[in-house]
Amino acid sequence: MHIPKHNNNNEPIVDCNNEIVPLCYFNIIKLSAGDVFSYQLNDYETCIVPATGTIDVEIEGQNFKDVGKRNHIWESDPEAVYVPVNQKARLICQNGKAEVFISGAKHNETYEAFVIRQNDIDKVQYGSDETKTHRKIKHILGKNPAGKVGKLLVSELFTVGEGGWSGFPPHKHETDMLPDESRHNEVYNFRFNPSNGFGAQFLTPDGEDFGPVYHVRDGSTFIFDKGYHPCVAAPGFEMYYFTILAGESQRPLHMNYQKEYAYQLETIPGMQDMLNKFK
Repeated sequence: MHIPKHNNNNEPIVDCNNEIVPLCYFNIIKLSAGDVFSYQLNDYETCIVPATGTIDVEIEGQNFKDVGKRNHIWESDPEAVYVPVNQKARLICQNGKAEVFISGAKHNETYEAFVIRQNDIDKVQYGSDETKTHRKIKHILGKNPAGKVGKLLVSELFTVGEGGWSGFPPHKHETDMLPDESRHNEVYNFRFNPSNGFGAQFLTPDGEDFGPVYHVRDGSTFIFDKGYHPCVAAPGFEMYYFTILAGESQRPLHMNYQKEYAYQLETIPGMQDMLNKFK
């Protein structure tokens, strides 16, 4: 479930048809000025998101220039490019260095490529420092993307302040029993500010009182297909995670909250407004 930070040499961290999360794909690409990276995936739609740096992206004759405006993930908003199923994408690093997330979801239809600019990002903030639930979300491929998307949801999530909880109340999305729950595989990549920070990722199977807890650090990747999965950042650190959700039968996510803690949907400031917005 937990994949520690390592030099993946631009090879997929979570490849197609992964044993645990077969619906998801994840790669981190590191480029220097003038470097080119190309890829093409059958049966997976993808989204290219520069974590840092600026790139040009070419897809089957379409050119998307100057994608990415950040020196680091803690400043400004992301930009991205949607890559349709079975189409070749070519990434060119503009200047300096770039770190690029490539997220993907299994799908069987081909749509049109499009770019997501900073003005297209759907931002949400809720919770509070007092309740240790202060959270900021930047939906890159959210409820209303800039073009047509099949099964892929992509967001950046921030646990705001110095320590606190995210993904709370605990929820799961492992079974298609709509409208109460949808089956979505999920992948996280964690970052901390300052970078020597750490956190804990919980994963409690449905019907169990206990489950494994994973020690996550800057650069950790976490993959899962089932279980309740809140996470927490240590005091003194802000936590970020890049999240990929891939639906089995549909794109909209339906979360099933753990009954013992579901009452906190009413007590976390702004939680109900956020949920109502994305129904």
